[in-house]
Amino acid sequence: MRLKKQKRHRRSVRFFTTCYGFRSPFKILCDGTFIHHLLVNRITPADNAISNILGAPVKMFTTRCVLAELKSLGETYSGSLNVARDLAPARCDHEKRKSAVACLADVIGESNSEHFFAASQDVELRKKFQEVPAVPVMFALRNSLFLEPPSQIQQQFAKSAEEERSRVNGLELKLLSNKKKRSSETDEQEDEVLPNEITEDLEKNASKRTTDVKDKVQFKRKRAKAPNPLSCKKKKKDNEKLVAKKKVNNETVETVRSRSKKRKRSRKPKIVTSATD
Repeated sequence: MRLKKQKRHRRSVRFFTTCYGFRSPFKILCDGTFIHHLLVNRITPADNAISNILGAPVKMFTTRCVLAELKSLGETYSGSLNVARDLAPARCDHEKRKSAVACLADVIGESNSEHFFAASQDVELRKKFQEVPAVPVMFALRNSLFLEPPSQIQQQFAKSAEEERSRVNGLELKLLSNKKKRSSETDEQEDEVLPNEITEDLEKNASKRTTDVKDKVQFKRKRAKAPNPLSCKKKKKDNEKLVAKKKVNNETVETVRSRSKKRKRSRKPKIVTSATD
């Protein structure tokens, strides 16, 4: 189940990044219900949990109207109020306090130019944001977080935007028509400049070329190439050859001399002693 959930979330994130230009770090706009649910179910740290789902770093935002609404709810929501105060403030230009639903709707607007992810536990607010083309919606269920897939309205809007991009604008059509007119005018001028005699000569030359054409080999024959110079040994110079021959001759002479020389032993004459002595 976890793998299917991760694939589904990655698919929806890829849809919003490619079609609507969302970029990391993603901005999460939270209301009081979402913050309270995270605190009660101990989904902490919340930014790490959301970044694991979206696969990218995250920054969490809230508004002044949301803080005022949490403050008005009493001591039961004091912990969630303290947590909400640590979040980054989104731009809220309301002088008088509005409800969280109306405030978030005004901050996101019709086009969601700030590229916010709307995080809420209110079902009606989530349905309202799914009708806006470029608003991904998040919610929590017990100890887990979920990113809702893009609605049909969001998918149809993305398809229509792609079709409009592929179509040719009015300015482009005018430019193409002007280019065609210019090219046709230049062709007509060239035809008028060429006299009849030149055209006749060109036709004759073309007919001669067609009749005198001979069958030629289309592919060139492969000829034997010279050997690779890096694989060949370097040629020895004449002086080096003579020196090498002299060395070989000296070695052969020395070997012959060493073989011909024999050790000569000197033999001393034997002394004969007489018996009379």
